[in-house]
Amino acid sequence: MKKRMGWVVFLIVACVLAVYCYMTYNGLVTKDEAVKTAWSNVETQYQRRADLIPNLVNTVKGYAAHESQTLEAVTAARANATSVNLSVDELTPERMAEFQQAQSRLQSALGRLIAVSERYPDLKANRNFMELQAQLEGTENRIAVARKDFNEVARNYNVSVRRFPNNLVAGMFGFETKPYFDAAAGSETAPVVNF
Repeated sequence: MKKRMGWVVFLIVACVLAVYCYMTYNGLVTKDEAVKTAWSNVETQYQRRADLIPNLVNTVKGYAAHESQTLEAVTAARANATSVNLSVDELTPERMAEFQQAQSRLQSALGRLIAVSERYPDLKANRNFMELQAQLEGTENRIAVARKDFNEVARNYNVSVRRFPNNLVAGMFGFETKPYFDAAAGSETAPVVNF
């Protein structure tokens, strides 16, 4: 009787552990998929920005052809930013920093392009340019929201992966923490505006 009771206790404990592992694993898979979805949303917004840039450059080109250095810098920065492809499975702090650096260079080049437009009143008044600039501003806002959403989903996932006893299941099945988007280098310093 005692031996049979031992087996029953063993089977109950084994079943409880199996159910716990099953539920934890499925929960981690769900959170991992949420990270992948959030990353896809970030990439979609960056692609939207990259798609707007040729139209913006061509519009500026018509008014400020002699600003070729700025136009070439934007085109080169766009090519560099779109060449850094980062899948969700490659999200490491190093690769994320490389991706962010390429996007930061593109954002800086776009800032110089917009500054060039200030020198050309006809360009500033051009309906196509104004519309493209508004779309670009909207896209920058969407990028910021997508990055924030990604960080929130990644934090939720990382907490689940690191918490005990979930970390035991995560370790057994290869779930690793995901990096976050960090602020761009130099963003802690306010820009100087002179009039």
